[in-house]
Amino acid sequence: MAEVRFKGRIIVLATVVLLVFSGIAIRLTTLHLHPADWVLEPLEEGRMYETKPVGNRGRIVDRNGEILAMDLAANHVYVDPKYISEHGDAEAVARYLAMEFRIPEEEIREKLSDTSRQYVRIKKFVPGHRLKRFERRTYGVNYTPAELVNGVETNIYLRGVGLEEAPIRNYPKGPLMAHVVGFANQEGVGSAGVEQRMDEYLRGKEGHRITKMDGRRREIYSARSLDIQPEDGATVVLTLDQQLQYVVEKAVENVCRDFNAKAAWAIVQHVRTGEILAMASFPTYDLNRYAKAPAEWRRNRTISFNYEPGSTMKAGVIAAALDQNIVTEDDVFDCENGYWVYGGKSLRDSHGEGEITVADIIKYSSNIGTAKIALEMGNQLLYDSLRKFHFGNRLGVGIPGEEGGIFYSPKHWSKISITRIGMGHEIGVTALQVLSMMNAIAYNGVQMQPMIIKKVVAPDGTVIEENHPAELGRPLSPAAARRMQKLLARVTEEGGTGTKAQVEGYTVAGKTGTAQKIRPPSEGGGYYAKNFTSSFVGFLPVEHPEIGIIVVADDPGEYTESGAKIKYDGGTVCGPAFKEIAEFAVRYLRIAPEGNRIYVARPEE
Repeated sequence: MAEVRFKGRIIVLATVVLLVFSGIAIRLTTLHLHPADWVLEPLEEGRMYETKPVGNRGRIVDRNGEILAMDLAANHVYVDPKYISEHGDAEAVARYLAMEFRIPEEEIREKLSDTSRQYVRIKKFVPGHRLKRFERRTYGVNYTPAELVNGVETNIYLRGVGLEEAPIRNYPKGPLMAHVVGFANQEGVGSAGVEQRMDEYLRGKEGHRITKMDGRRREIYSARSLDIQPEDGATVVLTLDQQLQYVVEKAVENVCRDFNAKAAWAIVQHVRTGEILAMASFPTYDLNRYAKAPAEWRRNRTISFNYEPGSTMKAGVIAAALDQNIVTEDDVFDCENGYWVYGGKSLRDSHGEGEITVADIIKYSSNIGTAKIALEMGNQLLYDSLRKFHFGNRLGVGIPGEEGGIFYSPKHWSKISITRIGMGHEIGVTALQVLSMMNAIAYNGVQMQPMIIKKVVAPDGTVIEENHPAELGRPLSPAAARRMQKLLARVTEEGGTGTKAQVEGYTVAGKTGTAQKIRPPSEGGGYYAKNFTSSFVGFLPVEHPEIGIIVVADDPGEYTESGAKIKYDGGTVCGPAFKEIAEFAVRYLRIAPEGNRIYVARPEE
């Protein structure tokens, strides 16, 4: 009887076990073949992979297609400390990455020590050519050390090391056109120059991909539910010319070195289209190392530096007086032998003259003669005439940092202001504004919109935006402008202040400028006695003007043993630089002495 009861218990127990395992089997079968949503959702979420790749940033090129800015393939090198601790070799990773990237091993070991982390960057933005010894593999990379291992070249599998695509901005020409091109920061955002102004076009468009990964974290291509490809940014074409730019940059650098100037800058512009062919400032900097350059070096002085222009302003004043029939070329003014008192203040000329014509006032750059012409015009007419040249306003060149200058209305003038403004004091301007004024005289009274951006081209070749020559206004009549052209041509003739700007075989019109620098209020105000801003602005050929050039130097000159300052005036300092630039430009641009049309500009008239 006891034996029967024992067998029954075994049967019951076996039945219970069988039922339990049957239930488990049924449940597993159900979960596998018909899983509930609450089971599937976390699994699917773990397999889902979503990414938003961004297209490469567009290129910046000069007018001839020379690349000035582009994206280069690069990667972040990262490690997965958690994976390495479980499956890899932390010592090997630290040793070989330290050897390849010249990073202290201890620094890498410290990053690997936090095994709770799965992503730690070791080196950011490594160019592709620096990663030739690395080959991507699942869960790591193959690394080939430069040195032999045990006497042979070998591949070492570094588990837990990864390469993350991260393009870097590259500037193949380094400092060339630095102040115009500008730079994009490490986040790919334009932060200066054309890079900033055209950021919307240059920035690549974001794509969107939703897909699934297998157990080894490899993509299942057939499982992509969304795949929108990223788009590269557009190409921005500038009006600048690389070859001419190089010569201009060397010229302004030489001004600083030869005449001890603190800084120098220059612009070359096509007279009839307004296209900027070169724009340079010195000191300059390498765009690939922009973060290491002082902020002042990154400043585009051609458009952002306000200065008192000195005698270059006389060209606009006397041109306006001719236009308004206030004076003629042959009218005679008494220049008081170089010393004159008006409104209780004295005014001097560097070379004393007696009674001379308006034509000679320009040629010899007489402050007194110009002041008397300004008085003939009167405050309001002088103000209105200079405002027609857009002094006091930005010209809209198309890149950030442009200043509008400083030009107060007559209600803020003192009694002597009119005599000082006529000779280029009590007014703040940029080099671009002065050149624009001179080019308006050269172009028979038509002032053109300065232009740096030629066009924007999409990756497929479609022109998205294109700029064409546009007028800013007509500050002078054609007759007055032509009369002024002839007067300005005398400045570079024998006896004029600009003889060092002469170009053999060509007639050059221009004007020198030498203005004392303003002393800040903290130093007592007024003007420095021996600190100057010197300049020369002009155009050529006079018969048919094609290009205008301005060169400006900040505080040039040398001191003699007696303490006198020499070699600081505009004709001496900036005239030769103008000549150097002009001599190259007429050859390179194939401008004939009689002024045949410039071959690279093709103005639409």
